[in-house]
Amino acid sequence: MNQPAETTLQPSPSALALFPRWQAAVLLLLLAAVYFRVASKLVFDWYSDPNYSHGFFVPLIAAWVVWEKRAELRTLALRPAAMGLVGIIASLVILIGGVVGAELFLSRISLVFLLGSMIVYFLGWNWVRALLFPWLLLLTMVPIPTILFNEIAFPLQLLASRIAADLLSASGVPVLREGNVISLASIQLEVAEACSGIRSLMTLGTLALVYAYLTETRFLRRLILVVAGVPIALAANAFRIYGTGMCAQYWDPGKAEGFFHEFSGWVIFVLACLLLLLTHALLKLIWQGRRPA
Repeated sequence: MNQPAETTLQPSPSALALFPRWQAAVLLLLLAAVYFRVASKLVFDWYSDPNYSHGFFVPLIAAWVVWEKRAELRTLALRPAAMGLVGIIASLVILIGGVVGAELFLSRISLVFLLGSMIVYFLGWNWVRALLFPWLLLLTMVPIPTILFNEIAFPLQLLASRIAADLLSASGVPVLREGNVISLASIQLEVAEACSGIRSLMTLGTLALVYAYLTETRFLRRLILVVAGVPIALAANAFRIYGTGMCAQYWDPGKAEGFFHEFSGWVIFVLACLLLLLTHALLKLIWQGRRPA
């Protein structure tokens, strides 16, 4: 009697195990060689410009998100798409245009586009969907063009000055505002670009984006949290200017422009983070109240 042949089931290797390690190493080395100058200048700007100091943490957070999704990524099949090659070529063209034209934004943003295109070309669109958030998060580490920055910063200066002046006037402090200059009896406060609120807006916006992704699963609730970071950052910065004015009026003008002004920035940012947490708590209460019994 013929016995049926015994078959042994072997576990199928993951998609990551099938991807050649040496090819990945060569690609990383080429990427580092091409973008070394661009990346080094970007890191220097993170260090020298307080508006973008949060850039140091963005790649680390993105890498951590990818690491947390490693179990899901092991189950994804490799489906390379030729469309990714078009994106790679386009990203390199953008890089050349940025270097030749001395436009830092183009050369830096080309790195993010190139990473996304390489995922499409070597891994597939299913990997893009799985890594969409950490890839989009990398966009927040790239400083926006100077022209656009100035177009945003100046209106924020005027808005913060107007809100702070209204708060001071409502508190009984004689105040005269001319543009971004607030004149008090004892001091004249000039709301400079650094005090416009764009710094806290960018940092808190990035923090709200990460917080919404980690704590919520529904797109609408994530969107509400991210959008809520904008008025919270603006209101917190206006309150900081208001506090500086109150300190100058009732305490010491020298301390108002010195220690208090610098230290209050950290305090106000912590309060802004607490307001973001409070907004999330209220959002959950409202959402639970709308559920049917």
